[in-house]
Amino acid sequence: MKNDPYKLLGISEDTPFEEMKAAYRALAKKFHPDTGGDASKILEINAAWEVIRNTESQLKNAQQQKKKRKSGTNYKTPVNQGSGKDAAISLWLKVVYVPIDRLMGEVINPFPKKLKDLSADPYDDNLMEVFCEYIEKSQKKLKRVKDIYQSLITPLEAKHFSLSLYQCFSELQDGINEWERYTTGYVESYLHDGNEMLRKAKKKRLHLKKEKINF
Repeated sequence: MKNDPYKLLGISEDTPFEEMKAAYRALAKKFHPDTGGDASKILEINAAWEVIRNTESQLKNAQQQKKKRKSGTNYKTPVNQGSGKDAAISLWLKVVYVPIDRLMGEVINPFPKKLKDLSADPYDDNLMEVFCEYIEKSQKKLKRVKDIYQSLITPLEAKHFSLSLYQCFSELQDGINEWERYTTGYVESYLHDGNEMLRKAKKKRLHLKKEKINF
């Protein structure tokens, strides 16, 4: 890219990330072809944002890893707990699966209505603000999901079920991430991909509910 991506968006490297995102979103809205903007300009803006977003994500991950090393955080790989396997599975389901399932439901269940409300006018600032609030709350819930998943060692007998659970909320996380990307650039493919991921997560969640009966 010939131009400095930060200068292109009218921001600096020291600008808080939320302000970076707001600046990109404003430019994307201004130059988007659907609103009579310049198609070549929006491509340039999108390319700049991808560079910035990836850079900021790498910096954030590096900072988190540094904090983990300082705190000595080291999550254990799930292993068998030995005796009392039925009690161990019951405890794991109660402490890990049940709260994760509830949180996933709080993210999945509202999404059809949220999408319907936004589709009335994606460029309406009030509708987009409500949608962004849903995304923000969902991200917080999914962070709690990850923390809960890592809070207790998985019994060996529940290893396959635990892996399916992990895949389910990872699919959900990917879908919410795609929706968040849409809110900053109005790129339809992000919205479509996010929808598909959330639908898949919903199916996996229902399958897990049925599979849980076998324990």
